[in-house]
Amino acid sequence: MAAELAVHGSVVLVEAESELARHTTGRSAAVYAPSYGGAVVRALTAASLPLFGEGLLSPRPMLWVGDVAGLAGDVQEISAGEALRLCPVLRPERVGGLAVDLGTRDIDVMGLHQRYVRRLKAAGGEIRKGAPVTAVRRDGVGWRVTAGTEEISAGVVVNAAGAWTDRVAGLAGVPALGLRPLRRTIAIATGDAPVGAGWPLVADVADTFYFRPEGPGVLVSPADETPVEPGDAKPDELDVALAVDRVNEVTTLGLRSVRTAWAGLRTFAPDREPVVGELPGHPGFSFFAGQGGYGIQMAPALAVAAARIIVGQRPEIAAELVSPARLGAA
Repeated sequence: MAAELAVHGSVVLVEAESELARHTTGRSAAVYAPSYGGAVVRALTAASLPLFGEGLLSPRPMLWVGDVAGLAGDVQEISAGEALRLCPVLRPERVGGLAVDLGTRDIDVMGLHQRYVRRLKAAGGEIRKGAPVTAVRRDGVGWRVTAGTEEISAGVVVNAAGAWTDRVAGLAGVPALGLRPLRRTIAIATGDAPVGAGWPLVADVADTFYFRPEGPGVLVSPADETPVEPGDAKPDELDVALAVDRVNEVTTLGLRSVRTAWAGLRTFAPDREPVVGELPGHPGFSFFAGQGGYGIQMAPALAVAAARIIVGQRPEIAAELVSPARLGAA
């Protein structure tokens, strides 16, 4: 979004950490799944596909299991035999219905991130790392932002602080939006069965687990959403064990050893849709938050739409769904 805004004016991006993408972005499961999420998310995801460019997406089908009748998007119900051809370790009798989304892709998340870093810098944008925001105050028609040891003057402030968004709003005297950081746990596990690199991502419609091949092991998650305070999320051992148990229940993988585990924060607004724009009565202070667990897959289109909203233009991408009224903070 900073890269998109940089074509409209001077942009300074401030980051509290000493490195970019340390938290949610750097811990993404790295999946482009057009059948995942609500209507706004799916529209932004579809609009993002041509904007990823070359070299960042690689095909990987998504196999949905469970009550697949209500799935939205371009999914096809398939037989148990077809599912086993995609994922031979699956136990079809344990999962209910089966459907496949052939539009799913793996995402090179850090490649995408670095592409936007380069675009931002090429457009004249600046990045300040190790610069936590400690004060945001009105300065005439603009703002003064204290970031690290520096004070920055800006006509517009964009609050893109993820799990910390409500805290940053409080510094500026802007009402909180009720954004909730939720912990999501992921682990890499190995077991008895050999792992096929071309297996699909397998996900439960009820959102109780997902897994996919990851090197010689399997990436697993219990699809948890545990409310936590903003911070450096750490995996919970019980959630890791739960992920392994749930995947073992529906497969013949026999996962036993956990090689590594991590956690990230998925931050949602109450309606679980992204938040872009100003609150009434607070001009010059925009939100860009609430991407939840869909931030990477819809990032290109959401960034274009948000930049246009923030500079007062009508978004051209998915215009019927992406508008200040629908995505705005009000």
